[in-house]
Amino acid sequence: MTRETTLSLIRRYYEAFNAGDAEGMLACLTDDIEHRVNEGGHRIGKARFREFCSHMGVSYREQLHDLTIFATDDGQRGAAEFVVHGEYLKTDPGLPEARGQTYILPAGGFFEIRDGLISRITTFYNLNDWIRQVSR
Repeated sequence: MTRETTLSLIRRYYEAFNAGDAEGMLACLTDDIEHRVNEGGHRIGKARFREFCSHMGVSYREQLHDLTIFATDDGQRGAAEFVVHGEYLKTDPGLPEARGQTYILPAGGFFEIRDGLISRITTFYNLNDWIRQVSR
């Protein structure tokens, strides 16, 4: 992989995210994708990632803005910084009650690339900030 190819792959992944296209996101991933979310779950495999996307699509409506993507020169790792503009649609267990609250939350993702696909995604955001915003 080259740096440019990795940048393009990550951009394609986030374009699919913004389009609500879970299958488009999945097309960017290895079969054994490792997905880690801060203060959340750790899941392995496309089936588990598909379940996550399905849950997120029901509970949240999100768009990513101000996307900046980085990649190493050898294309094996990448990162992205963005701002999530979202709406909380359905209560997630253990979190505040959903009432259609909106939120704006800085976030980032880290990627490992293998065989032209994303093999690891680690996402970070400030959960306490999100809780504060949806609890107003």
